[in-house]
Amino acid sequence: MATVCLVGTLDTKHAEYDWLRTRLEVDGVHTLLVDAGSAPSEGADVPAEEVARAAGVDLASLRGDRGRAVETMARGAAVTVRRLFDEGRVDAVLAVGGSGGSSIAAAVMRELPVGVPKLLVSTMASGDVRPYVGETDVTLMYSVVDIAGLNAVSKTVLGNAAAAIAAMARHHDTGRETTDRPAVAVTMFGVTTPAADEARAELERLGYEVLVFHATGSGGRAMEKLVTDGLLAGVLDLTTTELADELVGGVLSAGPHRLEAAGRAGLPQVVSVGALDMVNFGPADTVPERFADRNLLVHNPTVTLMRTTAEESARLGTLLGRKLQAAQGPVSVFLPLGGVSAVDVPDGPFHDPAADAELFAHLTEALSGGTATVTRREEAINDAGFGAAAARELHRLIGERRS
Repeated sequence: MATVCLVGTLDTKHAEYDWLRTRLEVDGVHTLLVDAGSAPSEGADVPAEEVARAAGVDLASLRGDRGRAVETMARGAAVTVRRLFDEGRVDAVLAVGGSGGSSIAAAVMRELPVGVPKLLVSTMASGDVRPYVGETDVTLMYSVVDIAGLNAVSKTVLGNAAAAIAAMARHHDTGRETTDRPAVAVTMFGVTTPAADEARAELERLGYEVLVFHATGSGGRAMEKLVTDGLLAGVLDLTTTELADELVGGVLSAGPHRLEAAGRAGLPQVVSVGALDMVNFGPADTVPERFADRNLLVHNPTVTLMRTTAEESARLGTLLGRKLQAAQGPVSVFLPLGGVSAVDVPDGPFHDPAADAELFAHLTEALSGGTATVTRREEAINDAGFGAAAARELHRLIGERRS
């Protein structure tokens, strides 16, 4: 029988979790209750004292410091639930809470692999949810009323949540998707779509399950989460544009550690410089004033692109090269000398051969003396042949690693 892990702060939400536990058991699933509250409480399968110890502290030491208590219990609960999952005792996770409880539950859910059902009923689910979801498949449900007692509205919402997670847990327990094809990742952007489509088709022909990630910041982080979870056999990182947003200050950064997970894991990587000619902003009137004299392109009403300069391109080449030099697995770099995006081609609004030359030169220099190989191709990134060639190179690297 499937098991739902309930993660809650029982010092403040005991009645709600008792109600949920009964409802879930009526729905035909086992429950495992983890207390992440900052004070002792009765009835949990894993008491708060044990959760605190998992974070390396004594529960009593957390009294009187709410901020420290939330951060500590989040760490302890994440360690605890991940251990329970690894032991095969958890099929899904359900939590309810306000800002503090949601922070704790989200930390737990982000620690679990993609595909494990995760449902958070939160008072915070109607606002900016990025801090809670991160790069994982957390499902959020707005609580409508505060999680403060049981009433007609809260019972309706929590009842729907219980029914949903029970069904997801049963499916996870008995109906998990399986495939005998190794999974690989491909990164794409609107301006690198033809290359990504060609690469995907070639990889599928070669026998891979292809997972495509939109390089919008969250997409890059999601891909690297799957790398960390051990779900990928290789990465075709055609579109590394998120580095430009991180360097220059655009809105689609994947953070300072983008392009590091696959290297740490030793995965085969084929990497290109897709869309490193641009930094992303929102509507035109949101572009910072300091960039008013730059080469700007209104991509659509909600996205404005800014061409990277030669100096920025040089820095991006060095940054990318240094990240790849640190990789523990095989790396192959493909350079599209004819242009790095759909708009960086002759007569295109971002065509800038001097900036591209700086990018290529500094990337190559940063890779010198290492084991990465560099392939220079005359095409633009979206020209026929480039994506397929990169896909075949990833297939070669994966094959060599297996043998």
